[in-house]
Amino acid sequence: MAYKILIIDDEKMMTELLSDHLQESGYETMEANSAWEGIALLERKPDLIILDINMPGIDGLELCRIIRGHVSCPILFVTARITEQDKINGLQYGGDDYITKPFSLKELSARVAAHLRRDERRGERHSVLTSGELVVDLSDRTVSCRGGEIPFSRKEFDIIEFLMTNANQVFDRERIYEELWGYDAEGDSGVVKEHIRKIRGKLREAVGEEYIETVWGVGYKWSR
Repeated sequence: MAYKILIIDDEKMMTELLSDHLQESGYETMEANSAWEGIALLERKPDLIILDINMPGIDGLELCRIIRGHVSCPILFVTARITEQDKINGLQYGGDDYITKPFSLKELSARVAAHLRRDERRGERHSVLTSGELVVDLSDRTVSCRGGEIPFSRKEFDIIEFLMTNANQVFDRERIYEELWGYDAEGDSGVVKEHIRKIRGKLREAVGEEYIETVWGVGYKWSR
């Protein structure tokens, strides 16, 4: 199976150039031309991220800080900045390497291959789901938005994970209760309604959206 490379750069010509070259080298590529497009593509579990620093809005350093807590794959900065302090800042934010413009595509391929070999030996991966600006790390059981973590109880997170991994499917309260509490649990499915009310309140306060949609007379679904 081909390694997946996520390329994040606000210049579309650059992402297309790097994507074409890496595909010729046998990699599967994904392109993003903004920070939020890049975050949305984390769900596809890239094996390596090529990240431009000089982007408008959320620059590459800040974006690296946001996503580093959710993915362990190598992050390779591409930038015209060449000062020693710039390199120190990038590494402190969670980057693994720098390649400065202008650079040869052969050098880029060599850096990519070296980091993939090193990361394969380490063998660590995190499972991440995204929905809009929401980032859910299934390994660490955390939910965050714009770099800030949103606190949820264990059962609240279980409900989020269940609905999100089955996005756009509708489940009634009984099905959710049986799935997460077990068939032999003592209690009733009314507790699901209360948990969902709390989840919606926290998401509304942190993100301004609710994500969990009520399908009247049927149940609930995660609406992307």
